[in-house]
Amino acid sequence: MMTPDGVRTLEFGLPIDRERFRSAKAGTSIAVCIPCHNEASTIGALAHVITTELLAPGLIDEFVVIDDQSTDESARLASDAGATVVPIETINKRFGQGRGKGNVLWGSLHVTTSDITVWCDADVTSFATDWVLALALPLLEDDGLNLIKAFYDRPEDDGGGGRTTELVARPVLSLYFSELAAVRQPLAGEYALRRSAAVQIPFSQGWGVEIAMLIDVAELFSVSSIGQVDLGVRRHRHRPLRQLAVQAAEVMATALSRSPAGKPFTSLDELLLQTADGSSVAVNVSERPPLDSFDSGVG
Repeated sequence: MMTPDGVRTLEFGLPIDRERFRSAKAGTSIAVCIPCHNEASTIGALAHVITTELLAPGLIDEFVVIDDQSTDESARLASDAGATVVPIETINKRFGQGRGKGNVLWGSLHVTTSDITVWCDADVTSFATDWVLALALPLLEDDGLNLIKAFYDRPEDDGGGGRTTELVARPVLSLYFSELAAVRQPLAGEYALRRSAAVQIPFSQGWGVEIAMLIDVAELFSVSSIGQVDLGVRRHRHRPLRQLAVQAAEVMATALSRSPAGKPFTSLDELLLQTADGSSVAVNVSERPPLDSFDSGVG
């Protein structure tokens, strides 16, 4: 059972004081990991600012981009900008075939060793280095926290955002996991997770990875080990409605499979989303097991 203590909303005004951060960091190592699939329009600039403003000054210790079979110049651009680029095939070759965003996040933990991992989406156009610092700082200053989620304003003049959150994730959390309904952006792609917690939870391979992580961390450690911080304004590339339908189905199926009522599906291996044109799309709710069941490192 989840504890009744609530998710903590933490007040960190931006920008983050660098001296405060360095003092809190002490000997703790931090990795920034970015899942990337065909993000050539944004990944180069994103990787450059992380390399020059976070990695080079020693504010973070590792910077990895996991390239998920991009067919554009994403991998080269990230590498040229200073990121360590790891093809997802490296992970799949060692641990068996996997697919989806969650598979990439899980893989990033196999190629890093840091005490804290900060993940950021590759399609963000409003990224600021303070995001990384604001997500990691609560974990540096409070050993009782394990997961820090971002929340932000998504301007309507840029298309707004959060459609899957408001239409699927929030209702499901409210109905089945009410202790987590206070998380403002449960599907946010920017968050920090303590490695000691990360290695103990499974990773949903598809779009359900973020909601699964919330539920699993709350269940294994406590709701009060989850915090959230305001990162200001977020702008990013928006996905077509058809793609969001698959995302929504995977988020819903993942959450329902963890609901107190038990798994509502006879099999999680052959779930299909039926589309309006009569076609069907596979719903990815496969999982990677906790990392502590594997030897560390992909060398």
